[in-house]
Amino acid sequence: MFRTLRRALCVAAALLLPLAGVQSARADVADEAAGAGYWHTSGRQILDAAGKPVRIAGVNWFGFETANHVVHGLWARDYKSMIDQMKSLGYNTIRMPYSDDILKPGTMPDSINHDSKNTDLRGLTSLQVLDRIVAYAGQSGLKIVLDRHRPDAAGQSALWYTASVPESTWITNLKALATRYKGNSTVIGIDLHNEPHDPACWGCGDTSRDWRLAAQRAGNAVLSANPELLIMVEGVQSYNGTNGWWGGNLMGVAQHPVQLDVPNRLVYSAHDYATSVAQQSWFSDPSFPANMPGIWDKYWGYIFKQNIAPVWLGEFGTTLQPSVDQKWLAELVKYLRSTSAYGADSFHWTFWSWNPNSGDTGGILKDDWQTVDTVKDGYLASVKAPGFDPGPGPGPGGPGDPGGGNATCSAAYTVGSDWGGGFNAEVKVTNTGTLPLKSWKVTWTWSGSQKVTSMWNASHTQNGAAVTALNAAHNGSVPVGGSTSFGLGGAPGGGGATGVSCTAT
Repeated sequence: MFRTLRRALCVAAALLLPLAGVQSARADVADEAAGAGYWHTSGRQILDAAGKPVRIAGVNWFGFETANHVVHGLWARDYKSMIDQMKSLGYNTIRMPYSDDILKPGTMPDSINHDSKNTDLRGLTSLQVLDRIVAYAGQSGLKIVLDRHRPDAAGQSALWYTASVPESTWITNLKALATRYKGNSTVIGIDLHNEPHDPACWGCGDTSRDWRLAAQRAGNAVLSANPELLIMVEGVQSYNGTNGWWGGNLMGVAQHPVQLDVPNRLVYSAHDYATSVAQQSWFSDPSFPANMPGIWDKYWGYIFKQNIAPVWLGEFGTTLQPSVDQKWLAELVKYLRSTSAYGADSFHWTFWSWNPNSGDTGGILKDDWQTVDTVKDGYLASVKAPGFDPGPGPGPGGPGDPGGGNATCSAAYTVGSDWGGGFNAEVKVTNTGTLPLKSWKVTWTWSGSQKVTSMWNASHTQNGAAVTALNAAHNGSVPVGGSTSFGLGGAPGGGGATGVSCTAT
């Protein structure tokens, strides 16, 4: 959702559902070259066209669903630099909220800065801007999930239709998007409707409010236009008197599963939040946070644990200001299963949000739309996953080119802030060769007694004034012409570096 404070919802006692009928919990870490083509499901996993397991590990970048009719932040940044930064941080998927307004003929975006940035977006409609974002994301090895977030820019709706946007319009527009990107496997799925909530029901049989039946109608319509897409179906608010987060209650799946005409295309999606969005009874339970896995099992986790279908946590977020929220996020990340231990045999996720202007959660970026909230981003480190293969590039020396070439890189070291007692710096690694980078290392020397105090998206060793940084698991692969980055904190100040060099390893 576009963050609005929601009332607290009551909840019944947690019920721990057993792990049954699943593969061994241990799985190899996903191959970094995975992700080619369209995807399908097998049990609780998502597989690419070659049958390799993949893990969605991404962010929500909102704005197309608002009155701006375009992703936010383009008043401050070029869209390509934004996507580059997502990739460099280890996110591999963008959930892209939109409203049906962008499908109205001639809808134009607002608040895009075209002065030396976003110059190729000048004069384009909202849908044409979306085309450009999809194209660059795919070129960069990121995937897109389109999220029908609102019927119109005025706000969210409890049901999938309103008086001004009937079900027929909803389905027509879903099919139009499925057709628009048919053949472009950057768009791997569509989230049919964001956060159905009361009076929406699951399995009640009333076609005017039974979300499960509506999801079947819409999902089958999408698949009639493009049978290769994943269909993401969120939960509701209430099931048999038990309330939860909007879109977060998937208890009804056990008795009333969604049935699509095309097999192996269904992914269930839940949302979960902390106290910065709304208070819930489980946050004040004396056993918190140990009670949380049972809560998640009850509402949506059982679907994964019983090998029914993949589960994607499409939204979760927090300001991280209250200590209870910090405990919640740490427990949730552990529940989602680390990539190092489980690979792609894990829950999928997209964090809310990339944007800093989400009122009750904030974002991965701070208010300047440039600086990374390294604390918030750091919580997600264990569940990030490798990016996807952008596919063969044009001409000699492109990815997969058998005709020789070389792997080389350069590094640009920039001090972002220095307060005397310490400093922060960012290092951008660029692939300057004719072959993709598989891994890299960056070395530099400081002129004084500076020591690394923290580093993110890389690991390091230090010998006197000489520092060596090695890529993290998620950002070692860099396509030809592409870039990634890592950051560090050091002390004392005066952290300018000399002899900065990059080596492909």
